[in-house]
Amino acid sequence: MAGNIATSMISTLLRASNGIQSNPAAEKPAQTLQLFDIENCPYCRLVREALTELDLDAEVYPCPKSGERFRPEVIERGGKAQFPYLVDPNTGVEMYESLDIVTYLFETYGQRELPLKWKAGRLQTFGSMLASGARMHTLMEAIPSTEPDYLLELYSFESSPYARPVRELLCNMELPYVLRSCGRTEVEEWLLPPIRAKLKIQPESTLDNRQYLQREEGKVSIPYLYDPNTEQGLFESADIMAYLRKTYAA
Repeated sequence: MAGNIATSMISTLLRASNGIQSNPAAEKPAQTLQLFDIENCPYCRLVREALTELDLDAEVYPCPKSGERFRPEVIERGGKAQFPYLVDPNTGVEMYESLDIVTYLFETYGQRELPLKWKAGRLQTFGSMLASGARMHTLMEAIPSTEPDYLLELYSFESSPYARPVRELLCNMELPYVLRSCGRTEVEEWLLPPIRAKLKIQPESTLDNRQYLQREEGKVSIPYLYDPNTEQGLFESADIMAYLRKTYAA
């Protein structure tokens, strides 16, 4: 697990501050966005970074190589197996192309000018490719699993090195989940949870998902998985991954 986190840290460092801080969208969608993606795909990463930065939740339908659970739906909807693919039930918009999706999210929900870094789309794509390279050992191939009746819920922000291995396993197992965005807005949130606890620091986040974790679980630590099928809630990457394998591996 230590080696897994080490290369995940490298991916995080290669993306600098992308997918960490949140500046919430001016308008939140009434119905949850739907994203068909592959976790280590450099193009899909860009969309998930934008979701974190806009504090937008999304239903994620993993489409790993050889996957048969959700890839056919993308082909049926859009005509080709290309990812990411966004479905917005609020507007009826369905679209491919990561940078087009990012622009759409900022224009439709952010309701502000596209940040300068996103205007340099090719540079962002290149950086994301480097980040994917650090995780090439995590082959995004489908592995057999039992599909849950209800969507799992993962509290995460895109560049969390601890949440990334959990998302990769969810992708491999083709387990759909609601991505609950938990980006950072406060300086104190850059401290690791054990340090915050030792110093008795409790950041007053303005984000709904972070407030929910603090209220319901007594702390904010990423990742956090809630499974409505078993009413289980877990922190810690290793514990979550062990749970997913035990509960849903075929």
